[in-house]
Amino acid sequence: MKRVGFILKVRADKLDEYKEHHKKVWPEMLAALSKHGWHNYSLFMRDDGLMFGYFETPDSFAAALEGMAGEKINTKWQDFMAPYFEALGGAHPDESMVKLEEVFHLD
Repeated sequence: MKRVGFILKVRADKLDEYKEHHKKVWPEMLAALSKHGWHNYSLFMRDDGLMFGYFETPDSFAAALEGMAGEKINTKWQDFMAPYFEALGGAHPDESMVKLEEVFHLD
């Protein structure tokens, strides 16, 4: 299992709304994430909107993203979520995740 960490920045004026949407993620989106190997997926956020995401996947970050890219529900979710993020430059949030290097792990 590969561990993946990434960051994104949520707009300060959209923090509460963003959090509310994640209390009720669409069931079809949750099913697609599971189908494409997104396990133990968590999002953590600072008060300024800097968000750290973590998940585990059997293959790789690239393979997990590629699998989701083929899901219509993911395109719909990414379109819906895009206005909540800073500095996407017209890309979807999942295309703008900055992957972090793992430098330590303790089992």
